[in-house]
Amino acid sequence: MSNTTKAAGHIIGYARVSTVDQDTARQLEALNELGVDRLFEDRASGKDTNRPKLDEAMQYARAGDTLVVHSLDRLARNLVDLLRIVDDLTARGVTVKFLKENLAFTSSESDHLSKLMLQMLGAFAQFERSLIRERQREGIAIAKKAGAFKGRKQALTEEQIKNLVALDTSQHGKNRSALAAKFGISRNSLYRYLDKSENATQQQIINTHN
Repeated sequence: MSNTTKAAGHIIGYARVSTVDQDTARQLEALNELGVDRLFEDRASGKDTNRPKLDEAMQYARAGDTLVVHSLDRLARNLVDLLRIVDDLTARGVTVKFLKENLAFTSSESDHLSKLMLQMLGAFAQFERSLIRERQREGIAIAKKAGAFKGRKQALTEEQIKNLVALDTSQHGKNRSALAAKFGISRNSLYRYLDKSENATQQQIINTHN
């Protein structure tokens, strides 16, 4: 007979991934090792206020239970949300544990050290996310700048443009929709090519007379 005695309360696991493409396997593996009695799993963005499984987990939790989450950022959208959830659960006698940070919060805390640690970690996590978003914005800006510097690639080659102009001239500017379709471009693009060619021709005439 085993001497291991299970805690009186239930162990409740909660996992969340931000998109349907992400996998909760890593979170679930860590939670299942604890022998959870009930597992809740959301697939929603961290910014999404609609997290039905988290709501179910919080409603299911009773005094003496323990809610176990893989990490701080899996439970809450931001620092305010994090503190609200933890305060709500611990006030009802539910212990909240975060495996990655190795933190546990209960209603019996006599000092504010644990809560201070939670605030600090939550603030650092939020700060890190802000830095990541900033780096993403900078990367996008650099990519756009590089794209603008290289210029927009023409849809047609120079030879194709010459053929386009020659056909348009032979047709006296008629059936331009059919002409655009023939070269696989829009009418707006066709007019740009024709205008560019006409401007180039006029410039050549001016240069010849100078």
